[in-house]
Amino acid sequence: MSKVFVFVCIAIATSLFFLLFPSPPKSSYHSLYISGSLSDNASISHHLYTLTKRPHIAGSKANADAAAYVLSTLSSYAIPSHIVSYDVALTYPLSRSLTLVRPPPEPPTTFDLRQEIYDSDPYADVASEVVPTFHAYAKSGTAVGPVVYANYGRVEDYEVLKEMGVSVEGTVVLARYGKIYRGDIVRNAFSAGAVGAVVYTDRKDYGGGGGDSRWFPDDKWMPPSGVQVGSLLTVDGDPTTPGWASTREEECERLSEEEVEKGGGVAMIPSLPISAKDGEAIIRTLGGQVANDDWQGSTDASVYRVGPGPAFLNLSYSGEERITTIQNVFGVIEGTEEPDRFVILGNHRDAWTFGAVDPNSGTATLLEVAQRLQKLQKRGWRPRRTIVLCNWDAEIGSTEWVEENREMLASRAVAYLNADCAVSGAGFHASATPQLDELLKQAAQQVQDPDNSSQSIYQSWVGSSDSPTIGRLGGGGSDFAAFVQHVGVPATDIFFGGGYPVYHSMYDDFVWMKKFGDPMFHRHAAVASIWGLVALRLADEEFLPFDYLSYAYELQKSVKELQEEISDKGINLIPLFKSIEKLKRAAIKINHHRKEIEENKGWTSMRKIRHLKVRELNDRLMMAERAFTDRDGLSGRPWYKHLIYAPVNHDEYGSKSFPGIGDAVEEAKSQSTEKSWSLVQHEVWRVTRAVRHASLVLNGELT
Repeated sequence: MSKVFVFVCIAIATSLFFLLFPSPPKSSYHSLYISGSLSDNASISHHLYTLTKRPHIAGSKANADAAAYVLSTLSSYAIPSHIVSYDVALTYPLSRSLTLVRPPPEPPTTFDLRQEIYDSDPYADVASEVVPTFHAYAKSGTAVGPVVYANYGRVEDYEVLKEMGVSVEGTVVLARYGKIYRGDIVRNAFSAGAVGAVVYTDRKDYGGGGGDSRWFPDDKWMPPSGVQVGSLLTVDGDPTTPGWASTREEECERLSEEEVEKGGGVAMIPSLPISAKDGEAIIRTLGGQVANDDWQGSTDASVYRVGPGPAFLNLSYSGEERITTIQNVFGVIEGTEEPDRFVILGNHRDAWTFGAVDPNSGTATLLEVAQRLQKLQKRGWRPRRTIVLCNWDAEIGSTEWVEENREMLASRAVAYLNADCAVSGAGFHASATPQLDELLKQAAQQVQDPDNSSQSIYQSWVGSSDSPTIGRLGGGGSDFAAFVQHVGVPATDIFFGGGYPVYHSMYDDFVWMKKFGDPMFHRHAAVASIWGLVALRLADEEFLPFDYLSYAYELQKSVKELQEEISDKGINLIPLFKSIEKLKRAAIKINHHRKEIEENKGWTSMRKIRHLKVRELNDRLMMAERAFTDRDGLSGRPWYKHLIYAPVNHDEYGSKSFPGIGDAVEEAKSQSTEKSWSLVQHEVWRVTRAVRHASLVLNGELT
């Protein structure tokens, strides 16, 4: 009996202690996280300098060394860390050549296809480690034909050429970067009948517009010899393992080269990326009609004509595919109350060259987030839910991990927070699935603008508008794609700057960042503040800070835009409007339910019941995004399961609401048949059902 009495006394004393001396509220830790006392610009700068000392393309020793650095840094912060490896199919160049053949008596010109080292380049001694300029997953072969200039290589550009009476059949297309994904530039050229494609960086877009413009290292612009390299894949992940993870080779099923080509995710004609200097040299040899005004180049460039010819291009490319080990690095801070709910932050580490902006501005910032979280832990903070810090490899490493952990993520992932090119200049930008809009705005209101200390990031983000512009995550090209578009995990993507001239070239180095991107590393620190603050609120708040009213309003706006586009085509959108109205009512209902639980905290004896109610409501908020996915995926693109957000069919970078409807509309406009428009109606019904499913999940009741 005395033991029972002692136990009761201890329990009462413990309860009184926590009542009299409660632990600090989580919000106080959040305020501390974004305070100047925890941020460390010098540490961020050091991380970026270390990560970008050498070129570190995926599969290289230098990139493995970078993985080891990230792992050791996370471990030094007392964050349990580990590496998960995959064996993926990567491609590298063996040989390449490009010769311009002009009518006699002009001699042919063979381009050297080299990016030039600049004066006093501190990386001159490792420049030879930069992989020769190439397109990853380009088709090996030789293409010979007259040149046709196709502007940005978009579908609409080929329509203009057709209207001009210019045939692309059997030609080598010359197109410029700047509007769509390079893989779609090459794919569109193939669809138009070209036998090869050459893609260059026009000075109009990347060189400051020509004239008196200076270039790096004197200014931020791409030097004349600069070349944008990169992948041509139009599928996510390893193309030899579509839909499943590229685990160790002996355990992994793989498609053959023929099966990969049949799948349509790789290039079908040879291609090469080239510099502005080489691109303009080719353009000067073209005859034919004068290109439209919006197809012309920089102010001091010669007049652009479309060809074909009279000059020919002889393009030759040979590449090799290797099954290569890549390494994803993870740091895990386990939650105390809900360790089975995951808030995931991610950035990829590999770079086409030095990668100071893309992607290691994000990697350095991720390590800053980790360091601040460690400092919070030293002060007593522990997350309610588990935080997972991810440093992806080869960019496709995120897809392989998501495919391997699909079911776990589908049932346990709260959100994925991405940062790729975290900093390339001034100006904050964000994209998100709409239920996270308000959370992003609130976080931006709490963080000081790194370029104007008199205002918050939110104030500069809004500018003269009523509300900031938040993009959507329908495009590809970064690690959020697998989370949103394949599984249906709510997500964000944040950055300062935007497009930057030396993208994917050997001039994307620490010197460029120090001179032009973020000289004092204040913008990096600001990204870390917003990124981490959003993560903390998702990990710590009792109720998930999701707002599905924002989602309903965004869908209403998108349907009205669709209605304007196809108003005369006999497509019935009323069911879709009604389903969105149901989603709106469900969002209001769950918000009211949350307030009811908050207002009835009750006695200790009721806490267990309350905890279950909170958990159940949070699960509805978390799972509603999954309901926008469909097991069959988009028509002809089954990997993309999300019916609201996915890339458009002819531009992997492009983001469009209702991609299945959009693809069907484009096809119907092309075919102009009753059957093709009936397929548009079918896609409308598919989206309608998905929105209804999301409403049912939010309501939490069976029909």
